[in-house]
Amino acid sequence: MNIDLEDFKKVKIKIGKITLVEKVPDADKLLRLEVDFGSETRQVVSGIAESYSPEELIGREFPFVVNLETRSFRGIESQGMILAIDAKEKTILIAPLEEVEPGAEVI
Repeated sequence: MNIDLEDFKKVKIKIGKITLVEKVPDADKLLRLEVDFGSETRQVVSGIAESYSPEELIGREFPFVVNLETRSFRGIESQGMILAIDAKEKTILIAPLEEVEPGAEVI
């Protein structure tokens, strides 16, 4: 299904720096991330635990969709979505080639 440019413009993607990662209890795939977006910190729950350990993610920057409706996973509120690639064997995270300020908008 195609979307028009006006629909795409509604998606807000910002770079966030991961400051804390915890495994979600009783969930093999879920990690709880605390993400610095410069002007605010958000909590994001992501199903990337089978591909990445918490130690691999701390201090790294990734693009996040920040204007999704809040959703709850295992009783934990998620305030965004990290962008990733489904590479069949594992999930691969997308990252900027250079360090940028947390909160920078992806255009």
